[in-house]
Amino acid sequence: MARFDAVLFDCDGVLVDSETITNRVLCAMLNEAGWALTSEACLQLFIGKMVRSQKDLIEANTGKPLTDAWMEEFYERRNTALEKDVKAIEGAVEAVKALHAQMGGQIACASGADRKKVEMQLRITGLLPYFEGRIFSGHELPRTKPFPDVYLAAAAALGAAPQRCLVIEDSVTGTQAGVAAQATVWAYHPPLHAVCPAHELEAAGASRCFAHMGELPQLV
Repeated sequence: MARFDAVLFDCDGVLVDSETITNRVLCAMLNEAGWALTSEACLQLFIGKMVRSQKDLIEANTGKPLTDAWMEEFYERRNTALEKDVKAIEGAVEAVKALHAQMGGQIACASGADRKKVEMQLRITGLLPYFEGRIFSGHELPRTKPFPDVYLAAAAALGAAPQRCLVIEDSVTGTQAGVAAQATVWAYHPPLHAVCPAHELEAAGASRCFAHMGELPQLV
């Protein structure tokens, strides 16, 4: 019997190399708002998290309310930067294509990001055809990561028990979400540009770390 009935991918940092691009825009805007924050500190604070969910933190450090207008400007500037610079993670297109065939189409993208961003990035990188109709956004559910809602929704849509799903993540927050869904979580951890240390991913519940997306079909 196959080890897994479905493979559920996070998007940012797993399928698309977008996290440094988004972080660049967010860091610039927070500095403009009065929060003197380095790029490295910004990445560590916000990786895997919905910006709006950090409202209290942002307001405490900028001394200004986090308004809808500010969020709209962030989305606009972020999307412009992503349209220009986003690329697929090395080996991701080949891995997704292979797993789509291997799993009989039982793969999904379950992201904490907004749907517009996820679909745009998958379209630009050529990954959208493999996930069409199987894209899930934490923005559309009662709770986003680290809660399990987005992974539970993806598993349910595929008709798979969460315990029979493999989740591919790169952040502690996302790993916690996969574990909370009772899925098996493997962490993509490229040693030279990982966003979270391997020991933190393992402490969050990742049962395996792997270094290259091209390895994934064989591991599965």
